[in-house]
Amino acid sequence: MLCLHCNYKNPADAKFCAECGSTVGVPDQQSSTEHKLRTAFSDIANKINQAAGVETPVELNLREVFSKVFARHSEEEAERLFFVGTSHTTPDIDQIVDSWPKPWLFARIFALVAFAYFGLYMGLDWYENINFLPGLIMLGSFMVPFTILIFFWEMNAPQNISIYKIIKMLFVGGVLSLVTAVFLYDKIGNSGNVLFIGIVEEVAKLIAVLWFLRGNKYKYVLNGLLVGAAVGTGFAAFESAGYAFQMLMMGDLELMYSTIFWRGVLAPGGHIVWAALSGAALCMAKRERKFTLLSLGDIRFLRIFGIVILLHILWDLPLPFISELPIVQLLLTVISWVIAFAVINSGLKEISQLKHQPLAIADTVHDTNQGYTSLDS
Repeated sequence: MLCLHCNYKNPADAKFCAECGSTVGVPDQQSSTEHKLRTAFSDIANKINQAAGVETPVELNLREVFSKVFARHSEEEAERLFFVGTSHTTPDIDQIVDSWPKPWLFARIFALVAFAYFGLYMGLDWYENINFLPGLIMLGSFMVPFTILIFFWEMNAPQNISIYKIIKMLFVGGVLSLVTAVFLYDKIGNSGNVLFIGIVEEVAKLIAVLWFLRGNKYKYVLNGLLVGAAVGTGFAAFESAGYAFQMLMMGDLELMYSTIFWRGVLAPGGHIVWAALSGAALCMAKRERKFTLLSLGDIRFLRIFGIVILLHILWDLPLPFISELPIVQLLLTVISWVIAFAVINSGLKEISQLKHQPLAIADTVHDTNQGYTSLDS
């Protein structure tokens, strides 16, 4: 019997779900409505991911994935997490866990940065001390993007990229992508056309991602997702800081606060996840090989990168506001993350296949040897 809450298939005589503990059986009206909404969303997600060329994860349970966010964690646990990715701590392929990770550190990072931001806000707004202003703009601009980056870092199941390298990619990749975008604007012509902006900025971020993924060191799909997120974080945070500074130069502190707030709210659905998807698509195309221009012609890369550009164009379209809330951008955020979780699912399946690959080869060799033995006898 299918559980209406988590879609887990239970025995026909089960009264409670073995997966989530909910009551199974004849659904009440609320459960039936919830099931219909869940089914409708699943159908939409399937269509979106089908267009992107990835498979919607059947086993994904977001409640389970985020189950450790509100659990107790010690300082030692956080310190141990920051050790991953070095030459001494990167696990072998057979030791990598290919089930859904349960990230939690990103929430602690967000709370820490938010607390620091509030302190700077107090110093500036309450006591009118402008010494707090540069720190407030930078922390406010990095708060959400860096939180999302840590989330992708925790989701990197191979644990083969250290936090030092991620910070390096954030700053170097962020600046490189911004300078590349400005260079392209200058050479091609500075235009306010949303089509032009979407293509230029996504190509600029892709060039930075390509620089870090040009070799065969980072070969997993989840690696590409993380490297792309690092570049996108730098791009998004530095751009937000620039816009906030522009509002400050206009002499409007309230508009500066509003800019920091709304760009923070919308950050999860913008540059970070788009660049992450581009990086993952690139790794899907090149696999364990070094990058070549042929990788850019791979249909898997072209489909996802094309969708990324489309999402960026739709994001920037000057559509009339349905309400005071940015409904279109929030909807595009959901679409971006539907694809992102499907890509994470593909990355985990890739690891599972690689883990069992040596066993399959060993079985083939064993069967071949058995055949030779039979022939000899």
